[in-house]
Amino acid sequence: MRRFYLTLLLASASFICQSQHLYSKSFGSPSNAPIIFLHGGPGSSSVFFEATTAQLLADRGFYVIVYDRRGEGRSVDKRARMDFTEAIADLNHVYAEYKLEKASLVAFSFGGLVAAQFAQLHPHKVASLILCSALVSQQKSYETILRSVRAIYINKEDHEQLKEVLAIAKMDTNSLAYRTQVFKHASTNGFFSLSAPNERAKQIYATYQTDTLINSYVKNERAVSTFWEHESKHNIDITPQLKYLRTLQIPIYALYGKQDGLFSIEQVREIGRTIGCDRVLYLDQCSHTLFIDQQEAFLSSLAIWLK
Repeated sequence: MRRFYLTLLLASASFICQSQHLYSKSFGSPSNAPIIFLHGGPGSSSVFFEATTAQLLADRGFYVIVYDRRGEGRSVDKRARMDFTEAIADLNHVYAEYKLEKASLVAFSFGGLVAAQFAQLHPHKVASLILCSALVSQQKSYETILRSVRAIYINKEDHEQLKEVLAIAKMDTNSLAYRTQVFKHASTNGFFSLSAPNERAKQIYATYQTDTLINSYVKNERAVSTFWEHESKHNIDITPQLKYLRTLQIPIYALYGKQDGLFSIEQVREIGRTIGCDRVLYLDQCSHTLFIDQQEAFLSSLAIWLK
């Protein structure tokens, strides 16, 4: 009986260890300036950046680290809360794992919300912050999407879809249903992809069909609802955090695509007013996945800004 309980205890300990494991991988020499990539989400992964861009960025003279947040991508954990507190703890774990005192954060999409809050709490750990298609004001992005799809449906005289958009606009903006409906219309209208990518981007996207890393990726479809269940801050604006980091003289840079349906030109201008217009790159022929749509511009900009 004692042996049974000991076996059970060891099995439990093993499960806890596995459930707390964060997937991460480094590229380049540890002697180079460190960069940590924060993926989008909730429920996404660094797999696309890892498969297409991480090594190329390391080749520019950086020590690049990618990781998946707890419960997302390769960091499988059924008990993950997926709230901001946990996400900040995960990022701290990456710093400890790679023995980093300070690093630059490349924050993609939802990763921007995590990175800005982390930097506010731990400014001494952040050498610089790079916003890459990063959410700043969630509500302004929701409104941009609704305004854009409304114009599309008016042009098409699609009264059924127009009626639906008007109903969404009246919903609780902090609700999961509101977010789900907004992004449904964004996806339906191709707001996250580019209709005519450049040749380099075409070649990269073509590898999605054969890349074993990408093909093995399984998205956690429960991530958004799990985040909503455990996190009270469903709809935030990180502009105050960005302004605070500016007072600490932490460099902030931003890259956005002109064809990214999540951001209007006025939103990008506002980001420029917050962090400095000379630190914002607004790229044509570029949608949400900027590090693929304009990969060379992404790599060159970071090489200039962070060296």
